Amino acid sequence: MTSKRLESPFGFRFVAPLALGSTLNPMNSTMLTTALVPIAQSLHVGAAQTGWLIAGLYMTSAVAQPTMGRLGDLFGPRRVYLVSLLLVALAGVLGQIASSLFELVLVRILIGVGTSGAYPAAMRLFRNRADALGTPPPRVAMGVMSLAAISTVAVGPLLGGLLTLAFGWHAIFAVNLPLALLAGFFVLLWIPRDPPQTQGIRVLLKEIDLKGVGLFTGFLVSLMSLLMNQKGFSWVSLAAAVVFALVLGAYSRKKDKPFLDVRMLARNKPLVVTYLRVLAVTTITYSVFYGFAQWLESSPGLSAAQAGLVTLPMSVVAAVSSVSGVRTKGLRGPLAVSIGAAVLGCAGLLIMDHASSLWLITGAFIFFGIPQGAFSTATQTAIYLQAPAKDIGSAAGLQRTFGYIGAIVAASLLSFTYASKASDLGLHELAWILGAASVVLFILTLFDRTIPQASALTSPPRHP
Repeated sequence: MTSKRLESPFGFRFVAPLALGSTLNPMNSTMLTTALVPIAQSLHVGAAQTGWLIAGLYMTSAVAQPTMGRLGDLFGPRRVYLVSLLLVALAGVLGQIASSLFELVLVRILIGVGTSGAYPAAMRLFRNRADALGTPPPRVAMGVMSLAAISTVAVGPLLGGLLTLAFGWHAIFAVNLPLALLAGFFVLLWIPRDPPQTQGIRVLLKEIDLKGVGLFTGFLVSLMSLLMNQKGFSWVSLAAAVVFALVLGAYSRKKDKPFLDVRMLARNKPLVVTYLRVLAVTTITYSVFYGFAQWLESSPGLSAAQAGLVTLPMSVVAAVSSVSGVRTKGLRGPLAVSIGAAVLGCAGLLIMDHASSLWLITGAFIFFGIPQGAFSTATQTAIYLQAPAKDIGSAAGLQRTFGYIGAIVAASLLSFTYASKASDLGLHELAWILGAASVVLFILTLFDRTIPQASALTSPPRHP
């Protein structure tokens, strides 16, 4: 029985390396949550400034995800996966010697590039094998990959707090080195090789839309400058963001294979709706995930390790809901339940303050585990079904891009509500904003006709 499981198309040997690689991004995200306050204290910066550690990684990932996905489609997902792991390992080394906020942001940018290759490459590998065998979407196998990432979310804040307490905040970067090398070893050992490489540098320059990447990067930098400007509203940043967006849209419509395929998005309304839902839910969950840990350390005065321990039950709920999400008959249920849980979680945040019991604090935060689990699994399946088969790597990367833009918006919300310190007032302002957004999103999801029907989950996709 064990041998059969190991040799099955989507068995242990195929899924394990992909699952291990999928932990790198959430690990780097979640361990930082309990280290932000110690980093701010060590480098003598405020809460708003440390927001650049969050936004910098996600801005880079927003650009790198679809780029790495396209590289995987062109040059082979296994090759891209291995290069990505090497970049993460390098970031683990450089993180030990970083001594300023600027240097840390650069390390986080490198991590963003490295971790961007794992998810789209894994989705490409899943699709290649399923198409070759003529099987339905491997929901359980993809669910295992999501479970690995969400399980990392469960232990990430606690691990980050313990490492920071024992060895200092530099230690949260060190774990990248052994994990990346171990994942690379298993990829070399168990993942089938890509076909022989015949593409050259000319094909790379032709297929990777460098102008589009530059325009999109300009848009994101302008957007970040607008959202994270603590000195007041910046009309210059707004104008720059609008100009970059308009030029990018016009350019992409004329380009044969643009970085941001606006024509494909215009033809695929269900995929666009899924992306926008990802952006909204990610904004909600990341705002709470990063903001809650900072509030625990700044207002109730918990240590980094204690704050990580308080967040652990939420992440366990996320892991459990991720598993349950792959066994549902449809996708609307997991999506609606996830967003409804966020509404309840925001209500819980409104009734707590620094004097509240840890039972109340932990209980309110638990609700946000469901959007991180069931929502992630359902969305992953929706992308698999809605995206054209030939572009699945790029589409998976673009899904993460929208999620990372949501993370950038979350960082700006925290900068706005917390400013120099995470206070009770700031937490309540954040809860009102996120609660209102969750209610609107819940209603829209209930009546969304673009969500794939249950019948689509039991048959191979028909996309060309």
